[in-house]
Amino acid sequence: MAHVPWLTLLIFLPLAGAALIMLLPPSRGRAIRGLATGVAAAELVLSLPLWWLLVPGQTGWQFEERHPWLPLLGASYHLGADGISVMLVLLTTVLSVLAVVGSYTAVEKRAREFYASLLALETGMIGTFLAIDLLLFYVFWEAMLVPMYLLIGVWGGPRRVYAAIKFFLYTMAGSVLMLVAILSLYYMNRNLTGTATFDLDAFYRLPIGPAQQSLLFLAFAVAFAIKVPMFPFHTWLPDAHVEAPTAGSVILAAILLKMGTFGFIRYAIPLFPVASAHWAPWIVTLSIVGIIYGALVAMVQPDLKKLVAYSSVSHLGFCMLGMYAMNAQGLAGSMMQMINHGISTGALFMLVGVVYERRHTRMIADFGGLWKPLPVYGAVFLVVMLSSIGLPGTNGFIGEFLVLLGVFRAAPLWAVLAATGVILSAVYMLWMFQRVMFGPVTHAENQKLSDLTLRERLVFAPIILLIFWIGFAPQPFLSRMQPALDHTLELANQRKERSLRMPEARAPGTAAPVADRAPGAVR
Repeated sequence: MAHVPWLTLLIFLPLAGAALIMLLPPSRGRAIRGLATGVAAAELVLSLPLWWLLVPGQTGWQFEERHPWLPLLGASYHLGADGISVMLVLLTTVLSVLAVVGSYTAVEKRAREFYASLLALETGMIGTFLAIDLLLFYVFWEAMLVPMYLLIGVWGGPRRVYAAIKFFLYTMAGSVLMLVAILSLYYMNRNLTGTATFDLDAFYRLPIGPAQQSLLFLAFAVAFAIKVPMFPFHTWLPDAHVEAPTAGSVILAAILLKMGTFGFIRYAIPLFPVASAHWAPWIVTLSIVGIIYGALVAMVQPDLKKLVAYSSVSHLGFCMLGMYAMNAQGLAGSMMQMINHGISTGALFMLVGVVYERRHTRMIADFGGLWKPLPVYGAVFLVVMLSSIGLPGTNGFIGEFLVLLGVFRAAPLWAVLAATGVILSAVYMLWMFQRVMFGPVTHAENQKLSDLTLRERLVFAPIILLIFWIGFAPQPFLSRMQPALDHTLELANQRKERSLRMPEARAPGTAAPVADRAPGAVR
């Protein structure tokens, strides 16, 4: 792979597939679905060697690519991967192909544009995870907005336009703040070193005083907090989920929300460690509030999809809480929770989509006793639901346990408060499952519902496999992520120590002492 632009192929293969799909006549629905499936499957196959070829303990970026892009600005086409980004890229490619296959019967209009938007969205997501140049990262970050906006606004529910505009405005507002912070870093680096660059490694070396860190951190943190979304920036999420088509909800929950948590780990914490520590009590408080609030609101939802949407607010609170425990167990739990939430919540949205296609309703009161006509569906739903509430032996348990372990080491009270979210999660999920699946069939329309088709079973099979694989043997996943997480923590600690030794104000244009640029502090 040394001379093959592997990461570039990974990023742009879906976009090329989207362009090919747009060349097909709209009437050729089967060919459009076949091409979309083939491209998504090829992307998955192309990404799988990342699992085997990644060297977990190797320092520096792996599979690195670097080419001039905008030399006058100092921006480069710089790509690279580590254990953090590899896991998220694999999650993206797996769920993207499942979302494509799962949408065969759900899309009734403009199938060509629908599948092209899905594949274009995949390009934006993978590019965001693999970009190392901050300007390139920002381009991919913004590029994701357009196809997701279209998926919600064109193929969504009755209030799709409202939900799409709300999603776009919230995320765009945060992105503008982040762009201002990126430009500030660019000019700080140019003034201190005389070098114009947007390269992340250069910014990792950049000495930033505590006061400057606080402002820059807030700009990045607001953008990432909106994407997570953290309480109280979460209000766009339920609308977007409820109105989005099933595939859009799957991608939104499983991958797009992880852009926010990924941003904190890759950028906010290591670049601004003093500010991260300063604002940590606020982030922890909001995370715990989000965990409990999301669970309580989910408990009273009459709509299945909205219940799952609010469960995301609760579960992603665990990701943020583990991250800001600032220890190895907490960070590992945060990353595992990201992966596990993507698998379990993505599957929950698919399951909601299955019954919606058959009954054209998502109201819990319209169901009841579905296990009798849909036994295979009920069994799959049971496994995914138990995974979501963190039953030992499933993937959900591993992430939540590591988060609580890391948080308990940092502050036992945080862990106690967060654990109430685990209990509440079991309450609303089990109660929902009991009302939907058990008891007598309360509506005549449900008696003759058809069970999962072969295509639908093939979609859920890899999800069930991942649920139990991670639940019983998480070490292959942890061993690939942990060295990169440890390096991030070490980098943050080194930068924190150097920042605290800096004078609070430095004359403009004065270079930082050479001693402050410690070797080994950067990848």
